[in-house]
Amino acid sequence: MLSIDPKEISTGKLHGYLLGAIAPRPIAFASTIDAEGNPNLSPYSFFNVFGSNPPTLIFSPARRVRDNTIKHTLENALETKEVVINVVNYDIVQQMSLSSTEYAKGVNEFEKAGFTMLKSDKIKPFRVAESPVQFECKVKDVIFTGDEGGAGNLIVCEVVKMHISDAVLDENGAIDQHKIDLVARAGGSYYTRARDGFFEIDKPIATLGIGVDQIPAEIRNSTILTGNNLGMLGNVEQLPLDETVDNFAKEHPQFIGLETTKKHTFAQDFLSNNDVESAWKVLLLK
Repeated sequence: MLSIDPKEISTGKLHGYLLGAIAPRPIAFASTIDAEGNPNLSPYSFFNVFGSNPPTLIFSPARRVRDNTIKHTLENALETKEVVINVVNYDIVQQMSLSSTEYAKGVNEFEKAGFTMLKSDKIKPFRVAESPVQFECKVKDVIFTGDEGGAGNLIVCEVVKMHISDAVLDENGAIDQHKIDLVARAGGSYYTRARDGFFEIDKPIATLGIGVDQIPAEIRNSTILTGNNLGMLGNVEQLPLDETVDNFAKEHPQFIGLETTKKHTFAQDFLSNNDVESAWKVLLLK
């Protein structure tokens, strides 16, 4: 394993490792204006949501690694204390990338990237009309993590109004993750299209899983079952009853008397289809 002391490598190289390892990252497509009212638009992947009461978003226009300069977005946020954070989906990802070009101060990236400026309701910066969700925000604080190249500048934003396109809502009025089709950043020039990689995991909140430590050693030390497989098996509240296992055996005699490797392989097949109960029944068969 490569072990690194951050102080012993260049900031540029460390930056690359951080962005490659901490991914994918959502994108804050930040719209601001300067004191003279000139619009600015730029994307930032040091971004996330940090609370819902009050609704709080934080993004960081970090100091440039190569020359320690700061971004126009940061300058504007400090001057006007307002920002619109637009989300980025697949339909606008190429235009979003174009807007990240380091144009001179005063150049309107809305126009350069071909976006429509949409007037906000409560603040002065414009929204990106093409974005499926737009957050009008007041800047509550800016936290400076350092004064050297690569240092973060955390802009803490409170959402004062949000706008959601009807096109990304489901029949219950919730955001449909497939319809919204968000994209995210990874290391280097890589992006990911979120909906292409979706999978579901039941949250262990309403139930108390038995835990991996309670799985019989023969199963826990399997050469076939993976850590993810064990995590699924350990998320059940209790093991199937003997009667249930016996009934399963009668219905599936092909699983009776299998040697361990084959038994674990069949259980893994059930787990790949999210059928944890059947996987346990196979594993518990004598």
